[in-house]
Amino acid sequence: MKKTELPRWATGFVLPILNLLSALVVAGFVIHLLGESPTESLAILFDSAIVNPEGLAYTMFYASTFIFTGLAVSIAMQAGLFNIGAEGQMYVGGLGLTLAMLAFDAHLPGWLLIPAGMIGAALFGALWAFLPGYLQAKRGSHVVVTTIMFNFIAASLMNYLIIKMIPAGEQNPASRVFSSAAELPLLNAWFPVLGDTPLNICFLLAIAALVLYRFAVWRSSWGYKLRATGLNAHAAHYAGVRISRTIIVAMLVSGALAGLASVNSILGSTHYLSLNFPAGAGFIGIAIALMGRQTPVGIFLSSVLFGALIQGGFDLSLEKPNIPQETFIFIQGLIILFCGAMENFYAPALLKLINLTSKKEA
Repeated sequence: MKKTELPRWATGFVLPILNLLSALVVAGFVIHLLGESPTESLAILFDSAIVNPEGLAYTMFYASTFIFTGLAVSIAMQAGLFNIGAEGQMYVGGLGLTLAMLAFDAHLPGWLLIPAGMIGAALFGALWAFLPGYLQAKRGSHVVVTTIMFNFIAASLMNYLIIKMIPAGEQNPASRVFSSAAELPLLNAWFPVLGDTPLNICFLLAIAALVLYRFAVWRSSWGYKLRATGLNAHAAHYAGVRISRTIIVAMLVSGALAGLASVNSILGSTHYLSLNFPAGAGFIGIAIALMGRQTPVGIFLSSVLFGALIQGGFDLSLEKPNIPQETFIFIQGLIILFCGAMENFYAPALLKLINLTSKKEA
């Protein structure tokens, strides 16, 4: 009997690999047009981002942030919601974290101060996602539109507040530096081979978040209701699921995860709140959720990929002046294009090949 749907291994593994390879082929062609060897450039990127221990540490540092933004978008997708606002939620989450630091960093020890900052980040991120979730659940306002609007509102609000936080006599648009008690422990204390890099325990927290996500979505009654709402809200309603509550809670959790993404950037690296510190991490989370098919392993691998592009791209642009840093923003866009808008481009041909192979075996 002829199959009409791709098996799970094809949609979860083969299609993402084909899409990624397609994006890299197009990127290689662009690098060739810039006058450089695609294979040599790819080798430099791979060595800088994966083979070199310090480069790998930077890759994992970036991936730590992307895991949280990828999870933020994924948890909303499970409920059938497309949360475009992870960027703004991360930005406002950084505000919650900073307010906790400014209030308590002179009084609390690190083992209390860091959790307080994380709670502030999650709380502010969740609150920023609440209104779009409420408007979607209660008023039918599309969450894509409202979260995009809230990104711009967050940017304007944060610009205003950060200017107010500048210490007297300083010119840098940023808050004051937090006390040393607020610094996340670095992993190079246990693994000296990582060198002087900012990779910190937030990477371990990101792995724990992936495990918790797996359990919450696929091994709990709440996760069942979440996925049922995303697959068919009408059927879920008749099965007894409270759709409005599920949507609002999904957006709250999504916003909290996006807010937690600020912890790695602020407490793990800069140790102060600065303008535009998310640097597009919320938007990269959309690509990660799409490419990773909202699975923990997929989200992790996609996060590492984008972290490698940032780390390897920086070193490659230094070694190959003809390849500007902006080229890797273009490559990220290609990956989003092939893994998002064109994610099923190869599906018909792959399905035909699978059916042909099954027919020959029969």
